[in-house]
Amino acid sequence: MRADDALARILAGVPPLPSVDVAILDALGLVLDEEVVADRDVPPFRNSAMDGYAVRARDVADAPASLRVIGEIAAGRSPTRTVGPGEAMRIMTGAPVPEGADTVVRVEDTDNRSDVVTINAATPPGTAVRHAGEDLRRGETVVARGTVLRAAEIGLLASVGRARARVIKRPRVAVFSTGDELVDAGAPLAPGQIRDTNRYSLASALREAGAEPWVRGIVRDSPDALRAALREASAADAIVTSGGVSVGDHDYMKPIMSELGTIDFWAIAIRPGRPLAFGELRDGDRRVPVFGLPGNVVSSLVTFELFVRPALLRMQGRDEVARPRTKARLLEPIEKIASLRVFARGIHDPSAGTVRTTGPQGSGILRSLSLANCLIDLPEGRARHEAGEQVDVILTEQPEPR
Repeated sequence: MRADDALARILAGVPPLPSVDVAILDALGLVLDEEVVADRDVPPFRNSAMDGYAVRARDVADAPASLRVIGEIAAGRSPTRTVGPGEAMRIMTGAPVPEGADTVVRVEDTDNRSDVVTINAATPPGTAVRHAGEDLRRGETVVARGTVLRAAEIGLLASVGRARARVIKRPRVAVFSTGDELVDAGAPLAPGQIRDTNRYSLASALREAGAEPWVRGIVRDSPDALRAALREASAADAIVTSGGVSVGDHDYMKPIMSELGTIDFWAIAIRPGRPLAFGELRDGDRRVPVFGLPGNVVSSLVTFELFVRPALLRMQGRDEVARPRTKARLLEPIEKIASLRVFARGIHDPSAGTVRTTGPQGSGILRSLSLANCLIDLPEGRARHEAGEQVDVILTEQPEPR
């Protein structure tokens, strides 16, 4: 199966997650599932954009000018007097501009006196005055449904008095590794054993994709152990496993997934990451997608990037799930199997418009991903790409368009 067809089937097969009500500080990166409308003007009153003196513009059209100081307005206070001809009122940033005044002279353009102030610079009308409704008007849509909430949108919600928001929930994703040869990162190694890196890297990739990883243990190579692990993990919104998806004597993912739910099993024409299992389990009325990724650490992370990350973003209500792409000039020749689509780990230099590989590209060489900031997408049908060619580059360090 081709990679694009596999991704299309995955995106069509993952269920959307429900919306939940959360505190806005917990909503960062989530998709808003309501329309938020301003209940009042923001700001609600004219206020000063800087520390200085509130004046009438006609009194400071020429400089120097001397004005009588009739009071002071601090932020959070209301003025009790009107500014008349030849008068000024000291004002702090954010304080309401008093009636009669239409301009604020910054303190740096005065002698900063508290009785009679000298204005040293002519100041045009309206300088440093922020008007009511300048940011938002009452009844105006502040943040539209479907918006991915960033820091600025969280601030907008707070500015209209919203301490909570309705968002598509953050998926809780169970992640575990399979294999008798695996031990935890801190455990000593016996002959024939290797440390489990996949749980740690995949849990981190899940977090980076906006999910909440539910990190489980190492599942041994037995049908009973895998069956029990999948049943327990079905309490999550999705399941990501690594290992056990090929066709070896101890690869049980396909038959156990078929027993407990439904499965599509592909030998996708890509490298790294040819074997990939995708299906679903049922937990009552809930559909729980299962992604069985390859055991080799590079294959696991690359297939996560290509297939799992977009699926999780779609489950979270994202319309745009694909990383940005660009074209770049290849700095070195790359040989590949002509029938496979290859995703080489690369270093993209945007200023030069070039890309090169990170070095050896074996599916067990995790450093090839650690050094990379992109994937070089080399299509089927060719066995060699020459230096100087323009190639497709997936910018894995840049988020999806909003």
